[in-house]
Amino acid sequence: MNQELPSFAVRLRGLIANSQSEIGDSQFAELALELFALQFQHNPAYRKICEARRLTPATVTQWTQIPAVPTAAFKELELTSLAPVERTAVFHSSGTTEQKPSRHFHSAESLALYEAALWEWFEQNLFSNSKLKIQNLKLICLTPPPEQAPHSSLVHMFETVRQKLGGASVPASRAGFFGRLAADGAWTLDFEATLSALDSSLVTCHPSLLLGTAFSFVHLLDEMVARDLRVELPAGSRVMETGGYKNRSRTLPKDELHALITERFGVPRENILCEYGMSELSSQAYDNEARGGGREAVGGGTSRPAPNAPRLFHFPPWARAQIISPETGREVADGETGLIRVFDLANVFSVAAIQTEDLGVRRVDGFELVGRAQLAEPRGCSLMTT
Repeated sequence: MNQELPSFAVRLRGLIANSQSEIGDSQFAELALELFALQFQHNPAYRKICEARRLTPATVTQWTQIPAVPTAAFKELELTSLAPVERTAVFHSSGTTEQKPSRHFHSAESLALYEAALWEWFEQNLFSNSKLKIQNLKLICLTPPPEQAPHSSLVHMFETVRQKLGGASVPASRAGFFGRLAADGAWTLDFEATLSALDSSLVTCHPSLLLGTAFSFVHLLDEMVARDLRVELPAGSRVMETGGYKNRSRTLPKDELHALITERFGVPRENILCEYGMSELSSQAYDNEARGGGREAVGGGTSRPAPNAPRLFHFPPWARAQIISPETGREVADGETGLIRVFDLANVFSVAAIQTEDLGVRRVDGFELVGRAQLAEPRGCSLMTT
């Protein structure tokens, strides 16, 4: 392997790990252009795309000009600088079994960067305003375990969280994966084991951290409604949901889903977060209400999220999101809708500039997630197959 990309990855990990270092606009632009030059040199498939568009390190002067690759290209091309012998893992996009999945190849170095990036932003968003000792949390993952879903970036993310919370030293009673893989490759949920885990949180009084797809939460909530069950999880409990439905369950608007989570689990709205990520990226966005979206005063100098405020997603400082007009290819004005384009510096060994098929509304402080563009293939971690 060339040493330029690993060296860049090491420097970026240092910036991510240093909570005192803020990657501002100027530094981000400098890093993005440097990474573009390296990926143009060492990623043959990406270089061909750039040359076809007549955009090269010699002509690109701003990071916003860096050619973005559509997620669909990851299905057909090996968009990686890693030689086959260097690839230790591959993440596949989720979707129906009839679809050809995207492939995002990883090495030991790229996985180390991926894990550092995901944990730093996860911790900041889920625990930044909390006095909780995260080592005391009970982790409940509504996905299959890693051995059943080795190509799922989401499951790898959850396993990374489990390890950061204590890894092998965490007793089975405090951490677990409660999803299962069905015969057709779909993800299912072990209801009895999940409900037992929720009950044990009440006995031990350990706050719970529930991680799962929207699809899995709907099935769990529907089961609880059918059994007329409610649990009041200990104070400080957190819920993170992600992914879509894709015809595997009834579809619920976010507000309705979160209201059900509050009703059945006793977790307040401000402790429920949505995550936005994909297998082609190494960083994730969260709609943490504390970071924007509108707040209202409640007296005593304090505030709370405004009831009708939009939920705004934010990527970490080492990534940027643009909302692009599909007609002009340019960034839309504030308040307008377009396709989400992500520039992720943590994608060192693949492609940093990713053009998604997801629609978003541009906001001064973040973006609103609308959903999939019309005619785009359905995706969602809820449909992951191995």
